Amino acid sequence: MKAYSIDLREKIVQAYEQGDTSVRKVASRFGVAKSFVQKLLLMKKNEGHVKPKPQGGLMKGELDGCEVKIAAMVEKYPDATLLEYCEYWGMNYNHWVSTSTMCRALQKLTLTLKKRRYAAAKGRRKESKISEVSIGSKSNR
Repeated sequence: MKAYSIDLREKIVQAYEQGDTSVRKVASRFGVAKSFVQKLLLMKKNEGHVKPKPQGGLMKGELDGCEVKIAAMVEKYPDATLLEYCEYWGMNYNHWVSTSTMCRALQKLTLTLKKRRYAAAKGRRKESKISEVSIGSKSNR
């Protein structure tokens, strides 16, 4: 939504300052919210103008500016999990972050891959083969 024009803002303040009216009456007269009129009056009193402030803006992540360090960490430990990256980050930089924060930082740098430890994957395959053999063999009866 676009900000109200400076001309309208000044008219609202002038209408209230002329006296014998309430904030609610001024708001209904100009078709704006009561809180908007209160905000304009406070802005005029504190700042001396009623110009709108810049809208929106980019929210910065907790790990913004640390791209080089994150890339070096991933290069050093390519098979680490998100939790391991968070622990590494906390231990080395004394800045503890959640796995969600770490995931967003990695996604921003396009460093995300499904990681599966070789040893863990190998161990799962062996377990599944053993269970298939013991279930299907007739020698266990």
